[in-house]
Amino acid sequence: MEEVTVRFTETEAFHTFIYAGDLKLLYFLMILMGLDIATGISKAIKNKNLWSRKSLFGFSRKIFIFIIVILSNIIDQILALNGGLVVLTIFFYIANEGLSIIENCSEMGVLIPKEIAEKLNVIKETKQDTKDNLKNEFTNDSQEKGKSLPK
Repeated sequence: MEEVTVRFTETEAFHTFIYAGDLKLLYFLMILMGLDIATGISKAIKNKNLWSRKSLFGFSRKIFIFIIVILSNIIDQILALNGGLVVLTIFFYIANEGLSIIENCSEMGVLIPKEIAEKLNVIKETKQDTKDNLKNEFTNDSQEKGKSLPK
């Protein structure tokens, strides 16, 4: 009998350490992740560019989201923020997954409201500018380092 109680206590402590917030938010995030994967695969099939490497990167990205949620829960408990940080983190990823689903649907030809389409274009352009800036910065740094190395 004691063994069962100890295991339950350890499991409960582990559960609290990993995620102490409302599980409904976490379940909602998981549902949105599943929908994002489904719409992403549908979009890739429609565009005839279903690549296993790209899919693998997308799946690993989902795993990293859960790692960040766990880390935010740990930080939240250390700083005694009463769940504020972990809820904020989950809401961020819920919004991110929702936007990704809408973007996938719009690229498959599903009509979306004009305001949302305009906001998605602004986000996409900003995202592309950031990617280009990072790519240029790292390319320039590696080229400069290559020039300064003795041959």
